[in-house]
Amino acid sequence: MPIFQYTAMDSSGKEKKGRMEAANEQAVNSALKEQGMFPTTIKEDKAAAAKKGTRAAPGAGPQGGKKSMMNFGLSLGAAKMKSKDLTTVTRQIAILLDAGLPLVRSLRTLEKQAKNPAVKKVMKDSADAVEGGATFSEALSQHPKTFDKLYLNMIRAGEAAGAMEVILDRLAKFMEKAQKLAGKIKAAMIYPMVVLTIALMITSGLMIFIVPKFEKIFAELLEGEKLPPLTQFVIGISNIMQKHFIESAIVIAILVVIYVLVGKTKKGRYLIDWVKYRAPLFGPIISKSSIGRFSRTLGTLMSSGVPVLNALQIVRDTSGNEVVANGIQKVHDAVKEGEGMAPPLAATKIFPDMVISMIEVGEETGKLPDMLEKIAETYDEEVDNAVEVLTSMIEPIMIIFLAVVVGTIVIALFMPLIAIINKLGG
Repeated sequence: MPIFQYTAMDSSGKEKKGRMEAANEQAVNSALKEQGMFPTTIKEDKAAAAKKGTRAAPGAGPQGGKKSMMNFGLSLGAAKMKSKDLTTVTRQIAILLDAGLPLVRSLRTLEKQAKNPAVKKVMKDSADAVEGGATFSEALSQHPKTFDKLYLNMIRAGEAAGAMEVILDRLAKFMEKAQKLAGKIKAAMIYPMVVLTIALMITSGLMIFIVPKFEKIFAELLEGEKLPPLTQFVIGISNIMQKHFIESAIVIAILVVIYVLVGKTKKGRYLIDWVKYRAPLFGPIISKSSIGRFSRTLGTLMSSGVPVLNALQIVRDTSGNEVVANGIQKVHDAVKEGEGMAPPLAATKIFPDMVISMIEVGEETGKLPDMLEKIAETYDEEVDNAVEVLTSMIEPIMIIFLAVVVGTIVIALFMPLIAIINKLGG
């Protein structure tokens, strides 16, 4: 039988690592739960199995071969659902379970109703797996592109508590609020992107087609006289865009590639996220949305019964911002040593004093999940207000930007024309 490496939390919240020989990943998961531990990661240790000479065989165990083949087939055909579809499916499963339908029947119902091939496949695979003896979380784990750590851990918590419909309802609400917030931010970005695109097209047209014609006029009528510095600057940029377009495109492409490569390194991601976090206009929105996401995710996990250390790990992995993730890791390490959450959060210099105070009160009163939910609601409102303010500010900023760019080109072209008119008049 294969050997698996696992990381799990015990009842006191301490992290434990070890190896276990079992037929498959589900067997390890079940064995750890029977020992009162909450597994966070389970991976097959192929090197250890090779040394022992016992690689996973198709027929290992009475049910191991069947499940291994089932898992292999599911992983080969893993489908990815869109976040909007996942939210809808989560809400529908919660309603069906609350109405008293068994889990398999709920999944089969959604499979029949689904028009999207990805949704249909995920529902079918999950129903087949549950019918084959797997738990719901084990069935969903065969589609890692659709179900992330946050989703799977909350499902596991729902299975342990026997309140799956409650957990699914919380998940649906969590995803609905996250999508609503992301939608507002994207909507706020559409206007400046459209304006910048139009501005770039207008400027490029002027520089490539109009400015060169004026350059010829100036050369013929001014007979070699020196042009004003601003005109020389504009004509110089125009020449670069005309004669060195390919070279300029290559330089831009290289810069984009460098940005992508730097973004793939840990230090590079941290630097990019730090710049975003401190950027004017957009920085406050990113900061407030990160705090709201942290509070809502942690509060949802803790209220669902996920241990605090495991919850902090999931929040760190799903934060989407390396600066915030680094701060949460420090909080995790401090809590692991027996400290409260408030002092290490304050030490990160990321979270405002109001958030720290509310978390401290939540820890003292034993109502931290409720307090985190209130923080999330507060910051969701602040993000809404910040987006509205940004939207109202962007319009005049874009108008001024366009006026400066186009106005600079026009002034640069008219300055020599004045000299030509004066010369002709003389």
